[in-house]
Amino acid sequence: MSVTNKIIEKELQDVQILKQELLSHYTNTCTGGPADFLAFPKKLSELQLLCHWANKQNIPLTILGNASNLIVKDGGIRGLVVILTSMADITVDGDQVIAQAGAPMIKTTQVACKAGLSGIEFAAGIPGSVGGAIFMNAGAYGGEIKDAVKDVVVVDYEGNEKKYSNEELAFGYRHSRIQEEKSIVVQATFALEPKAKEQIKEQMDQLNFLRASKQPLEYPSCGSVFKRPQGYYTGKLIHDADLQGYSIGGAQISTKHAGFIVNKGTATATDYLNVIQHVQAVIKDKFGVDLETEVRILGEER
Repeated sequence: MSVTNKIIEKELQDVQILKQELLSHYTNTCTGGPADFLAFPKKLSELQLLCHWANKQNIPLTILGNASNLIVKDGGIRGLVVILTSMADITVDGDQVIAQAGAPMIKTTQVACKAGLSGIEFAAGIPGSVGGAIFMNAGAYGGEIKDAVKDVVVVDYEGNEKKYSNEELAFGYRHSRIQEEKSIVVQATFALEPKAKEQIKEQMDQLNFLRASKQPLEYPSCGSVFKRPQGYYTGKLIHDADLQGYSIGGAQISTKHAGFIVNKGTATATDYLNVIQHVQAVIKDKFGVDLETEVRILGEER
């Protein structure tokens, strides 16, 4: 990487940028190698500046959101990596909640509840950011982000800003058009319905209780690893294959929820990937089912 400290200081002096920073410090799995450059923009103009800079320097640009539903390989990520957790404002405008991409979904649901607005209770325990939730059309307990989103503001990798309506986002199961484009979610507007705060909170509390009782929240993980194959339940397939508790290195298929792979303390990204490949091979062999990963896998081997 030929980019010098002098160039960084001159062109991006107002943006927090770290060099050769281990991404394991930021991922929910607590694994992942270094980023050549890691930036934390605080506002749209800084994000656009980073896009322009990456283009000018001809280096790759990778957006991690808040690095929850992904695995970064042990060799890390080349080029510029952007984490959006410093862009996290949430506001209420009538029956709408407007949240920046780095805002946690959990906090966004809490703001909606406080305002007496219903429609995103299902996301009360989703650990990702608003941007990540839009990117993958996150869902839980029968609800999906597509059911509540009015529109989304994005910037492309050249820094140009545009807005997509719900229909234009082409939402599908764990899918949005953002996955096919070089664009970055900046802000989302949720169109919600007035409802008694007590009722909203009761539903959120109930869903959080279910999540805590069924999911291994006591360990680092990337959440649900696999998409649900049509006609099957992923967790049941893994359970029926007698794979719960299977481990490689520090990565283990959770004994509490078979759809999760947890870090027992010493896992590497390679451990995670080896467990994933083993599960896929066993499920294919036993049941003839191809398990597709829901988690994003990024970066290079060590």
